Amino acid sequence: MSRIVVIYSGGMDSYTLLHRALAEGWHVHALSFDYGQRHARELDCARAVTRELGIDHEVVDITSIQGLLAGSALTDSEPVPEGHYEEATMKATVVPNRNMILLSLAIGHAVSRGAEAVWYGAHGGDHAIYPDCRPEFIEQMDRVARVANYEAVRVAAPFMHFTKGQILGEGLAMDLDYSRTWTCYNGRTRACGRCGACTERLEAFAAHGVTDPLPYEDAH
Repeated sequence: MSRIVVIYSGGMDSYTLLHRALAEGWHVHALSFDYGQRHARELDCARAVTRELGIDHEVVDITSIQGLLAGSALTDSEPVPEGHYEEATMKATVVPNRNMILLSLAIGHAVSRGAEAVWYGAHGGDHAIYPDCRPEFIEQMDRVARVANYEAVRVAAPFMHFTKGQILGEGLAMDLDYSRTWTCYNGRTRACGRCGACTERLEAFAAHGVTDPLPYEDAH
């Protein structure tokens, strides 16, 4: 059975990606990262899901580099912007060079585990805001990963051209339970329902005529 490493945040996109990999018959090594994100509840979801599935999973603590990645609402104390993803406001949620750092570590893990590829959950809705989710970034990281070690590793984002709604549609077709995920950028007991991540998630569920199973601070 061929092996891959899946970067698994615990959010709905990577949750769907993880299950796609399993459905395709890959032997999956799931890798999560604690980089000091305020929404660390997603890591609890990742631990619970992988434990239930009985698959290899590691949570890597890289909080020691948090001071090098200042300026993001996801890791600093500044408020998380609310509403739709708009470039002027959602740039506040960009963590400097995050995906290059995480992918570099995941590629090293793939080499050590004899895995042939690293998958991560970048999708079409992220392109406008997050440079490290765009096709050109993914293509360049793939090229580098194939030559950076003696063993070539592929980097892939299977949802690169998917919308959030299309990702959800794939998961619903697999009968996935999205109460096992966390999306909100705020790390409170209930999802806020107002940040860009919550807004996009709620719109995806509404487009499918399905109620989001997560509890929200405001009724939805």
